[in-house]
Amino acid sequence: MTAKLVIRSIALFALLIGIGLLIKSTSLGDMLDKEWIDQAVRGHGLEGEILFLGVGIFFTAVGLPRQAVAFLAGYAFGITLGTAISVAAAALGCIVTFTVSRYLVRDLVIHRFPEKLRRFDAFLSENTFTTTILIRFLPLGSNVLTNMLAGVSSVKIFPFVSGSAVGYIPQMLIFAIAGSGFAVEPNLRLGASVVLFAVSGGLGLWLYRRYRDSHHLQNAGVVDADDVGPSEAAGK
Repeated sequence: MTAKLVIRSIALFALLIGIGLLIKSTSLGDMLDKEWIDQAVRGHGLEGEILFLGVGIFFTAVGLPRQAVAFLAGYAFGITLGTAISVAAAALGCIVTFTVSRYLVRDLVIHRFPEKLRRFDAFLSENTFTTTILIRFLPLGSNVLTNMLAGVSSVKIFPFVSGSAVGYIPQMLIFAIAGSGFAVEPNLRLGASVVLFAVSGGLGLWLYRRYRDSHHLQNAGVVDADDVGPSEAAGK
């Protein structure tokens, strides 16, 4: 291992430790729940919106499910603004994770998993914007892991992040709808959200399969739509 690789490994380890200490020693661990929203965000105007956006960026960057951010944004701001803020938080969190991965993790992954990285790179580089949209549509996978893998690949940040932002919209809208009905009409809005989530997931799988077959991506080694399951809401 080169000195550069050792230094980046130490920096990554220190960053992870720092995040853990930050969450443990501050009130960050108690944020993004209904009580915190009521006390610090709702009714606080622009200040509340900026605070929520900042916290949402942090938590999506370190792996909190973006759907949870959208749900609480819907509760705090309503459907339209809640969707917009949650998409912005997830997209900016994507930039943070992508950048950290590119400058601290990339050499480690190239050194340890060159073949897997090559396959992912080939998969995502063919048409980064379109492929990323389809990945975000799928009801599976980990948002933060996808961001990290993109960071260690050779894809350019702009088409990846812009494709992510577009691909985030359907599910963020669905969960904002669910969150907006948390206090009012919960059964109706939650039921509608479940139906919309199922429809969007099915559409995402159908679009992915068509794109995969037309571009011969079956052997890309990243995602096989024949093996997917409804795990996106738990980790993406």
